Amino acid sequence: MEFWGNEQFTFFESILFSALGKPVDVLETQFLSGGNINTAARVFSTEGVFFIKWNQSDGHLEQDMFETEARGLDLLRQTHTFPIPEVISFGQFQDKSYLILEYIDFGKRPKNYWETLAQRLASLHAHTQPQFGLHFDNYIGSLTQANPLTHNGYDFFFEQRLLPQAGLALYKELLSKQTYDALLRLRNQLPNLLPNEQPALLHGDLWSGNVLVNEDGFPVLIDPAVYYGFREAELAFTKLFAGFDERFYDAYDEAFPLVSGFNERVAIYNLYPLLVHVNLFGSGYVSGVERILKQF
Repeated sequence: MEFWGNEQFTFFESILFSALGKPVDVLETQFLSGGNINTAARVFSTEGVFFIKWNQSDGHLEQDMFETEARGLDLLRQTHTFPIPEVISFGQFQDKSYLILEYIDFGKRPKNYWETLAQRLASLHAHTQPQFGLHFDNYIGSLTQANPLTHNGYDFFFEQRLLPQAGLALYKELLSKQTYDALLRLRNQLPNLLPNEQPALLHGDLWSGNVLVNEDGFPVLIDPAVYYGFREAELAFTKLFAGFDERFYDAYDEAFPLVSGFNERVAIYNLYPLLVHVNLFGSGYVSGVERILKQF
């Protein structure tokens, strides 16, 4: 933990004063999981309860990380498909970057939870634009995610998702030249392996830990890495670490039917999150990448 006691209260009160424009007394704090790169807390104050996360702005993390997260949350909110935490403020205070969000009170999953999640995700994916990518770059974890607007979805998936992560892993000597070359050979096969669908607005980092249940029983999306891409990539990612019930996939397919053979394509899409995990967490994920490349 970065700091405790009076210093933490001073930090919270200072950034809340900056955000709200009036003095705020912090009454209590509860430290929460902030992921692998941030620290987070539930902050009780005289102006309400807030979710605040922060990190050290020491050059290792980009200062615009929370700004792009806030922009991603706002973009998702504009679709009116999911409840999304309200962005209160983001910025820097002394040596820390921070993001202040509405705190979401947790609830229980109702019986139709998976069907609701699927239907809302299908509605999100129905939001489209002429090109793949986004009007701003953002992050996947602590790694830069470039989103140049691209007409060809195969080019976007390979050049802006697979290739940068594979190149970084090669540079860090986590990926062998042989495996890197095998990935390069995949490029020309993509049009024969993946359906050519229109760009869909994606959450971008949809694993079970980034879906909460609010007190009304509705799924809430957090920690996005948004862009317009192949919607099957999002669904594939939900299968990488499990956590999603089969009812979810059945309901999604009913709401927004998939091209037949989706399960055979899952591994190709998941090259991206696997390569991300190689670069974030090390060589333990390389074998998964190698298995997929041998398969295709």
